[in-house]
Amino acid sequence: MRNFILRHERGFLRTMEIVPGLITWNVILFPYWGILVVPTVVAYYILIFNLYWFYQSFLIAVAAVVSHLRIQSTKKKNWLRELEKFPDWQKVNHVVIIPTYKEPLHTLRRALTSLAEQTLPREQIIPVIAMEARENKKERAKKVLALKEEFSKIFPRLTFTVHKLTKGEIIGKASNERHAALVVKRNIGKNAMDMDYLTVTSSDADHVFHRKHFAVLTHKFLENPRRYLYFWQPVVMFYNNIWKLPAITRVTNSLSSIVVLSFLSRRDRLINQQNYSLSFKLLDEAGYWDPEKIPEDWGLFFKAFYKKGGKLEVDPIYLPLFADALESTSSLKTMKNQYSQIKRWAWGVSDFPWIMRNYLVTPGVPFWDKTTRLMNLLWAHLLWPVYWFAITIGLNLSILISPEFGRTTLGFMIPKISSFILTAALSFLVVLLALDHHYKPKRPKNFPRWRAALIPLEFVLMPVSGLIFGSLPALDAHTRLMLGRHITYKVTEKV
Repeated sequence: MRNFILRHERGFLRTMEIVPGLITWNVILFPYWGILVVPTVVAYYILIFNLYWFYQSFLIAVAAVVSHLRIQSTKKKNWLRELEKFPDWQKVNHVVIIPTYKEPLHTLRRALTSLAEQTLPREQIIPVIAMEARENKKERAKKVLALKEEFSKIFPRLTFTVHKLTKGEIIGKASNERHAALVVKRNIGKNAMDMDYLTVTSSDADHVFHRKHFAVLTHKFLENPRRYLYFWQPVVMFYNNIWKLPAITRVTNSLSSIVVLSFLSRRDRLINQQNYSLSFKLLDEAGYWDPEKIPEDWGLFFKAFYKKGGKLEVDPIYLPLFADALESTSSLKTMKNQYSQIKRWAWGVSDFPWIMRNYLVTPGVPFWDKTTRLMNLLWAHLLWPVYWFAITIGLNLSILISPEFGRTTLGFMIPKISSFILTAALSFLVVLLALDHHYKPKRPKNFPRWRAALIPLEFVLMPVSGLIFGSLPALDAHTRLMLGRHITYKVTEKV
């Protein structure tokens, strides 16, 4: 098998591009043609899927509460006092790469301010503002000058890089971060850094760190004897501008924030995403980010995973990190761009072909470890487009197609049982609403109290938002990959 794949690698990768979309479309359409051929199988398929949805809803609620309690504990602890137990804690330095393209000055200033407010001594933090050469040179220079004037005394090793696309690279976060990291590597000696005590954090320009973030990261780095085989992951919550969003996208961003919160305490599901840290040594040995790919977070994890023989782990940082939700100049543009952003996230399925290739040809990786990781990838991406169709219209549309089956005992009972299961699953929404209320920033003065009181009612939009900002963009990404119509990277508009 290994030799066959290596001899026909191009054909194998193209075949694997077709597989996710083929599976997704067949799973979605099965109830509507299957009801005419194997109606009993369709009925039990929908019932099992609804039971699975109930099970997942329960796990999300429980795991989110566990993560929340651990976050509260982390916030209370004096991490600088904990660091004093390590005689070499002041040797640890943190490179924070912040890729930016046309980000407004106030957004970059806010990110740097959150770094300036860290409880860890600021001398141990090296912000790297990774800019793009394709941005207007004058605008870029103005931002560099303003940020240097404000932050160069706070961060003695504040660094600015300018990335110019080269042959084989594509526009995106990965190519820019790679360039910035290589610049940092060249300057390690000059900046008095020891790679054995150096971490690198991949951040977005709109991310706001909790003030104890890097003190906790330093502690996790030092206490772990396998520190060079770990990623560290906080919970990214889209709450910076949550009060400014139209209701339908506010629901989407609130729910996704709490779901991500739940992943933090589920080590079986945790893979680094959006904002994460790792040792610079691991980044260097893994070969940095791939500049020809759009997905960079899971891509880097699996690249390092196979390079290290499957020994990698992701450790949670139990602290929130706030980010901007997508916001445009009108509600319609916000919804349109939100769809595009989620389609780009769903494009992470494009990692499947080369992950599958490495799964089959890379020696020395324990079977159970690589299989578990592969199944997590499939679980995350293949079910993403399916949920809405199976849960919302599942058996109801099938019975409309085959009213004869609806008149049978099974056809009469299964919809009622499914309805009861899904209604019971909604009870877990109370937990999510409570956590959303806790983490959401305080109501701004220009947001009326009566509107704030009605926000829980916005969650009746979940079926609509689940279709528009869940299943459809994911199905779009799967279909494009299947047809070989690759997407191009577009910077998310945030105003």
